[in-house]
Formats: sequence, structure tokens, C-alpha cells
Amino acid sequence: MTPRPSVKPTKTPHTNTTTAAPGFLPSLLDRIPLPRWAIYAIFAAIVLLILICVICCCVKCCCKGKKKRKKKPDEKINMKGISGTTTTALVQPETEDTEYSSSDQQRGKLQYSLEFNASRSELTVGIKEAAALKAMDSGGTSDPYVKVYILPNKSKTFETKVFRKTLNPVFNENFKYQIPQKELTESTLVMQVYDFNRFSKHDIIGEIRLNLSTVDWNHVIEEWRDLSEASKHEQEHLGEICFSLRYVPTSSKLTVIILEAKNLKKMDQVGSSDPYVKVQLILEKKKWKKKKTSVKKRTLNPYFNESFTFDVSFEQIQKVQLVISVWDHDKMSRNDAIGKIYLGCDATGNQLRHWADMLSNPRKPVAQWHTLLSAEQVDTTLALKHTLKIPFTNKNF
Repeated sequence: MTPRPSVKPTKTPHTNTTTAAPGFLPSLLDRIPLPRWAIYAIFAAIVLLILICVICCCVKCCCKGKKKRKKKPDEKINMKGISGTTTTALVQPETEDTEYSSSDQQRGKLQYSLEFNASRSELTVGIKEAAALKAMDSGGTSDPYVKVYILPNKSKTFETKVFRKTLNPVFNENFKYQIPQKELTESTLVMQVYDFNRFSKHDIIGEIRLNLSTVDWNHVIEEWRDLSEASKHEQEHLGEICFSLRYVPTSSKLTVIILEAKNLKKMDQVGSSDPYVKVQLILEKKKWKKKKTSVKKRTLNPYFNESFTFDVSFEQIQKVQLVISVWDHDKMSRNDAIGKIYLGCDATGNQLRHWADMLSNPRKPVAQWHTLLSAEQVDTTLALKHTLKIPFTNKNF
């Protein structure tokens, strides 16, 4: 027997290679039910979108840095070009005051001019410029303009142009009013600086209220003034009323004579009103006694001359409040208050003076004109409770 040749087993070399990694992406793409070109297009769009977002963030950061650098020069007022050419010295804003920052942010300053021509009965109001205005926008700026009107008539209201994104606008605009000198001394000039908003209510930055009776009209006035906070109760012209008061301590009689009213606010669509006057006595914040005049049809300047007498003891006269209110009568709906005024020992201003004159002159009628205030303002001050009125009945409950 021939011996079999011994066959040596051959060892196949083991190569430590894997095909899973190179084939993972193609297998993943094969599972997506879209053509390859569509998948690549979506991937490219995602990458492009990420790049655009990164670029936008970078541009926004750069713009913020530029805005911060531009705001620094605006904080200082350029005093060049300001010269006191008028007889009244210019009151200029101090740079130190502008740079000073406190917890209560200043509203800014306004430069204006006043000139009255007596021969033509013409008042010229010049709005020159503003400085260091309060920033009203989130970007740290404002879009300011100035509104000008004269109280109590408020017949003409002027507005300057709007200046965009600035706290130091230069207006240089003049407005003319035809007003007799007699009315001038009884008027108040109001200059209000607003921040313009295209799609919302314009915000008031501040205002200046100037009593024109205190102005020396022999010279042209040109000056700077600080803006103050706007009045919570806007002095809308509601009208004036004249009445007399008489108190007799021995008989404890308080007599109120409603004489007349003038320049009342128009309440009807035809531009008129049907006014009447209510006379109320308030004691310990409660409505105590009341009477009313007759209704005067279609007039803004009614004449009443109606007298009312109340029994009020000497002790009560020191605690009572007299409320005079003018109303517009309406047959088909509830009556609307045009304006109110109240007098008493706790009143202020002209109202307190009138009440004091009555007490210091017993048995003697004391007459005086008063400017009507808003019903809301008077009721808030007196903390009166509003009565419930059913429409079409004009009855209080």
C-alpha cells in the first residue's frame, strides 16, 4: 500500500476588515422613499438655512455695537450756535445736568419763543428745539413732535413735524394765534412733546403750561424750560360758570344764585347743548340736598339767574361741600355731565377763596366765575358714590 500523502491544512489569513461602516450611509439612503437628488437637495437647503441664521446673528451683533457707539455723542448738548439775541436772556440747559442720571429719568427741555403784536392782536409761538428728551422707544430713542394750544378756548391746535429717532430735535417752527390782549391775560399756553407711534396711541413725553398773564409782553421771549409730567386730568375746556353765594348765620340760610354760564362744551351732534345746573350739598361724603335749574335749549352760553336756599347750620357750613354741576339734558337717553366745580372749607384755589369770602362777609352775596372741571376729577376728589340711573327714565336709584 502506498502511503497517502499528508496534506497540511492551510490557514487562511484573517483580515480584520468590516464593510458595515462604508455601507451604512447608502443603506440608510436606500430606506428613504425619495430619489437621491431630492435627498441631496433637502440636505443642501438645511445647511444653507443654518448658514443664513449664523450670518444674521453676526450682523445683528455688529449693528448693536454701532448703535451704542452712536448714542454717546447724543448725550451731550451742542452749545454752539445758541446766542441770546433777544432782550430776555437765554436760559440754556447745563451739560452737567444733562449727563446727570438719577432713578427718576428727566423728561428733557424745550426751547420756545413768544411774541405778541398788540396792533394786530397776534401771538406768535415759536417752537425752537428740544434737548435730552426721555427715550420712549425700546431702541433708546424717540420720534418727537410738539403739540401747541391755548386754554381755555383751545380753538386752534398746532403740531410740528415729527423727527425720527432723536432725543435732540431742532424744529424751528412758528405758529400764529389771533387773540385779543384781554383774553391773552386770561389764557394758558400749553406745549406738549409727544413720541409718535404709527400703529398705537402717541405717548406724551412731557409738557409746559405757561400762564400768559405772567409774561412781560414788552419784549420778545426766548427761553429754555424743563418739561414736566403731563397732567393726569387733561385741562379740556368744559366751560365757565358764574354764581353767587350768601350765608346768614343767624337764620342758618345758604343762598346760591346760579347766574350764567359761557363757552360750554358741545355735547350734541349739531354742535350745541341743552344745559341745566344741579346744586348739591355733600355732608360727610354723602349726598345731602340737591336742587336744579330749568333747562336752556340749544345754547352754549345760558343765562339762568335762579336762586336756591338751603337750611345749613353754622356747624354744618364748616363741614359741607357745595357741588355745582352743569348737565346736558337729553330726552331719549341719560343726561351727560358737562363739568363740575366744588367749594368748601377743604377746597383749594379759587374755590376756597370764594367760600372764604362768603363766610367772612355774612349776609352779603359774593359772585365769582369758575372754570368747570371734569366730573371724574371732582367725584374722585370727593369720593362720591355714583348713583345707578336707568336709561330712558332719568331717575336715580
